[in-house]
Amino acid sequence: MNVFRGSTQFSAGPAIALTIGNFDGVHRGHRALLDQLKTIAAANGLASCVMTFEPHPKEFFAPDQAPPRILNLRDKLAAFSDIGIERVVVEHFNSAFARLNPEDFVSEILVKRLHAKSILIGDDFCYGAKRAGNFESLKAAGIRNGFEVSKIETIFEQGERISSSSLREALANGKMEQAERLLGRPYAISGHVLHGKKLGRQLGFPTMNIAVANHLHRRKPATSGIFITQVHGLGDKPLPAVSSLGIRPTIEDEGRVLLETHLFDFDKDVYGQIIKVELLEKIRDEEKYHSLDILQNAIASDAKHAINYFQKKNYV
Repeated sequence: MNVFRGSTQFSAGPAIALTIGNFDGVHRGHRALLDQLKTIAAANGLASCVMTFEPHPKEFFAPDQAPPRILNLRDKLAAFSDIGIERVVVEHFNSAFARLNPEDFVSEILVKRLHAKSILIGDDFCYGAKRAGNFESLKAAGIRNGFEVSKIETIFEQGERISSSSLREALANGKMEQAERLLGRPYAISGHVLHGKKLGRQLGFPTMNIAVANHLHRRKPATSGIFITQVHGLGDKPLPAVSSLGIRPTIEDEGRVLLETHLFDFDKDVYGQIIKVELLEKIRDEEKYHSLDILQNAIASDAKHAINYFQKKNYV
């Protein structure tokens, strides 16, 4: 999969079938659209291409009111790659881009830069400044500029709309099975393993740490708490673990959000490596403890809970 940092960096190549959106979560509704995009591309000799945005437009316009991110950019791109998308344009969403009216978005971005021949959108798609463009105006623009436009309806299951909002709600409430059903896979976070304060090692539970967000970026995690997890990237199969995702209220008050993961019977130096941590089941919310001894006992209880979970599934 080829990734381009903005449409100005898009290189010449095969003509494309394009879809456009934030795709936060790359959930099953998104996957239905992306599968249809691949079908259109294959039927017309085109390359499948996704345009997405960084930052999320809501983070640009109202950072304090923006919803929590479900996936970081790395995980979103990995999801596109797993689906089989051939090209991705990560468009930098800034004031200049936000000011583009629908006509200029079509002429400058879709036609001159991307040379799109077929465009597939969701039923709630809008484009251009103040979201003034819609399916009807895009279809009319396609007739004038020589590209086809089609749309896919929202996917419902048992009366429930499969959407980023419903997924975000499931994650916020710690309903990991529901989140997995909406995603079509376990919810996961990946990143580089960072050096920490080594407090976990002092407490008898060494952890691998991934930075998720901090108050400076004004990004909140989609979920938080203590979780039963499994880790990919350190062997031939996922490794059982227990993880804490949050701001570590007992340890610091800096507002940083970390994913701290303790692997059972594992003591290798993996600093700098990229791992993927799947959150399988929530144990409890984060708590602030009055002493490290109480924290240590809580961690031990969480670890026992996770070990019992994996023993029942014959993981350990």
